[in-house]
Amino acid sequence: MKQYSFLTETKIQDLVKDEEWQKLRSSLVGTWKTYPERNCQLLRNYLGDIQTCSYEKLRIVMNYLTGSGFRMGIIKHPCIIQLRRDISVEMKRRKLKKDF
Repeated sequence: MKQYSFLTETKIQDLVKDEEWQKLRSSLVGTWKTYPERNCQLLRNYLGDIQTCSYEKLRIVMNYLTGSGFRMGIIKHPCIIQLRRDISVEMKRRKLKKDF
């Protein structure tokens, strides 16, 4: 697994330029009210196994899920809360083990 230093982390603005992420993000626009579970599954598919996916992908999805629409409660669903929790737990685990 790659090692990353928090002092040299890539800026989130650069990470989100990833073409695969941009296609997925675009496909989610305007669909959360109707298809929240499908969208959560698409995000999980993008990540793959949360315990082994890249730290960059965890950051990208967590950044997305803490954006204003989610933070203000405009977009909400139990699957979003669970996905955010799963990512948060994994990020904390990696930080504690310095495995990021």
